Amino acid sequence: MEVTALAAKHTGDVTIDRESALPLWAQVLGDLRRRIARGEFTSHFPGDEELRAHYGVSRHTVREAVRQLQADGVIERGRGRGTFVRGAVIEQQVGSFYSLFRSVEAQGFIQRSIVRRLAERHDEDAAKMLGLSPDEPLVYLERLRLADGEPIVLDYSWMPAALARPLLGVDFTRTALYRELHVRCGVEPNAGWERLTPALPTTEQRHLLGLPAASPVLAVERLTLRDAAPVEWRHGLLRTDRFAYVTRWSARKHDAGFEPAAGDGRAEPAVSGQAVTSG
Repeated sequence: MEVTALAAKHTGDVTIDRESALPLWAQVLGDLRRRIARGEFTSHFPGDEELRAHYGVSRHTVREAVRQLQADGVIERGRGRGTFVRGAVIEQQVGSFYSLFRSVEAQGFIQRSIVRRLAERHDEDAAKMLGLSPDEPLVYLERLRLADGEPIVLDYSWMPAALARPLLGVDFTRTALYRELHVRCGVEPNAGWERLTPALPTTEQRHLLGLPAASPVLAVERLTLRDAAPVEWRHGLLRTDRFAYVTRWSARKHDAGFEPAAGDGRAEPAVSGQAVTSG
């Protein structure tokens, strides 16, 4: 007992035991995980020298513990940004209609939007996706969406003005688009398709999302419908370090076929149980 006490290095509420069969780096790793779980490093993650002095171990030991945290995706090191704890990943199940607003808040985050643009406009590509003539007026909504104040999604939505004009006076800071469509326009989407592809954001988009250079994003495109009539065409960018899409299946046989293209620019893959994102 006396030898163990002399061999142990006390650092606050953790004891680094040099007589333990557990490697020193693993002891440091375990304590760092506990401290991260307590929210200790939200604003600053200590550097190697600071950790070495705190735990009384070698720089090699500290670096091995930190390397493991980085490999597990717990922390991230960026050139010019130092080391920081990555935010919790928001999981979204696919295969059914879902609300991004509700999903984010259900996982303990406060969802808020910075409305960058909300106006009536004309756009030939958006009109085509909505099955409208090129000169048809559209309601355009552009939002930077935040979870606990951190940018997570950049959304661009287009809707027929004849349907969505009542939305021009809505404050979208703390509400979902589809909720407002239902309440103010009497429209509730009941079908649609969604496509997810990897992409690289523009410099402006990257800055808005708070991402370092060359960071990939997940590009999400969707068309939502009400009784086969287009309601909204949306394209957005999601941070890949904050989102994970999850699908679940059983032993039951599902049809995984695809609809043939209709030739009008609006037909898209229609996998059984296709997901549509709300709000």
